[in-house]
Amino acid sequence: MTETIISVADAQSVVSLFGPCDQHVRRLREAFGVDVTHRDGKIRVNGEAEGVAKATKSLEKMKAILERTGALTPESLDELIGVSSEGNRKAIEETISVLATGREVRPRTPGQDEYVKAIREHELTFAVGPAGTGKTYLAVALAVEALRDQQIRKIVLVRPAVEAGESLGYLPGDLQAKINPYLRPLLDALYEMMDYDQIKRFMEQDIIEVVPLAYMRGRTLNEAFIILDEAQNTTVSQMKMFLTRMGHGSRIVVAGDETQLDLPPHTRSGLADALKRLKKVKGCAAIRLTRSDIVRHPMVMRIVRAYEEGSKD
Repeated sequence: MTETIISVADAQSVVSLFGPCDQHVRRLREAFGVDVTHRDGKIRVNGEAEGVAKATKSLEKMKAILERTGALTPESLDELIGVSSEGNRKAIEETISVLATGREVRPRTPGQDEYVKAIREHELTFAVGPAGTGKTYLAVALAVEALRDQQIRKIVLVRPAVEAGESLGYLPGDLQAKINPYLRPLLDALYEMMDYDQIKRFMEQDIIEVVPLAYMRGRTLNEAFIILDEAQNTTVSQMKMFLTRMGHGSRIVVAGDETQLDLPPHTRSGLADALKRLKKVKGCAAIRLTRSDIVRHPMVMRIVRAYEEGSKD
């Protein structure tokens, strides 16, 4: 066991550093497996040497941010923990400029940074990882940026309409109303980056399409940025059909979580199959994001960890 000590100026500094209800300290404990305590103006970090070193580094940076700005946001804490947990000293420099005025999207962990670079450098990118790691969000941001910079002529957002324990047929409305819930997550990401009226206009002009996977058959998409979400729920034949829709000047991102499979029993996932078949294909990249890349509410990381540990029992 190793211990490091950090001196703090006053009790208020400790309160700000630890966060509301000790939220910041709990994030450090979960990320690095250390124990963090305060007594007599000193913060003590105990645990394994590597975890203690990373947690101490994060605390020192948190302290510097508080002294400089007076506040520590969840976003800055996520970035600090992400960089430290990967042992990466290089600052994350990638930024994605989207259409909304003054809006920038930035990867917040080294894994996300690698993902963004892979999409920019490859024609086909696979992203596999748990919920909350930004797989879809970052891909949509890059698609919007490419459209803004006139690198592409259209964005196509695709999802398989696979039922997660509920029957599609029991949903009210016509076919479009039935498939809308499956496409909603893609639209939610889009609405954060563009004005509603602009999205509506682009959809009317066929510049942006949000479609179920089944509607892709027989098409060839040139100069398009195509994103397939929830790819773990494709079959092998569906994945082959989708990937062969690529035309000249197009780029494809395939995102999925192999732990959230909703296919019928004994049906092989098209995502798992494609990762194996295409791992040596030129122009193809595969990025695996982990729970350290989760940037949603801290509770999401704890939930993912609980399910991962439970699957080992």
